[in-house]
Order: sequence, then C-alpha cells, then structure tokens
Amino acid sequence: MRIAIPSKDKNGLDSFVEEHFGRARFYTFVDIDDETKEIKKVEAIETPFESHGPGDIPHWVKDNGASVVLALGMGPRAVSFFEQLGVHVVTGVVGRIGDVIKDFISGTLKTVEWKPPEHEREHRGHVHGH
Repeated sequence: MRIAIPSKDKNGLDSFVEEHFGRARFYTFVDIDDETKEIKKVEAIETPFESHGPGDIPHWVKDNGASVVLALGMGPRAVSFFEQLGVHVVTGVVGRIGDVIKDFISGTLKTVEWKPPEHEREHRGHVHGH
C-alpha cells in the first residue's frame, strides 16, 4: 500500500500534515508492506503545480502510485475525484506524519472534525472579477 500525505515540508516522517491539501508544496509518500505492515519506503515529493485545476492533484497523487490519501480537510469535489481514481480518502488527520502513519497502520488513527475556513465558505458560488 502507498499512502500520500500533504506535508508542510520535505522532512518525510518528521514533517507535519499540511492543513490544506491543495496548497501543500510537498507530499510525503509512504510505502507499507501489506503483510508485515512495516514501512518500506518514505519519499517526499514536491508538487509540480504553480497553480492547479480541479482533479490535477488527485491525478498526480494516483500517478505517483498512492491508493490512500490522509489529509486534514478536503471538499466533496476533491474527495469525489480521488474516489473515482480508486484512491481512498481519510480526512481530519493532523500531526507528525510518522505518528499518523503508525496510528493508521495499527488502526488507532484519531481524526478531528474539519470545516472549510470561513473565507472559503463565503466564496462558494461567487464569481470573482468583473
């Protein structure tokens, strides 16, 4: 299994989950042995996007081999893109990536409730510009 996590920096397991998956400069990809549940490989990859459109990040994550994405928050449209690509989404994830992975593997991962920031809720459905 390969897990993708939006990350604050490129420090692998010592990095922290980035609050906004779409703005993360780095994603940490963690390969887990399906039988032993041990970490086989950790790879921090810089995202190739200066800006991105709907579906770009889910396709990029899938192209990098992930079958699971762990993130704090994600809108329903992004979740739908991931699910259509066969990538399982877990939201409400916070903390140091090494701890998150350990808890995910052991089945003890605790999640928090996430709501879009106020400014993002205000802008839904509005057209910007004139």
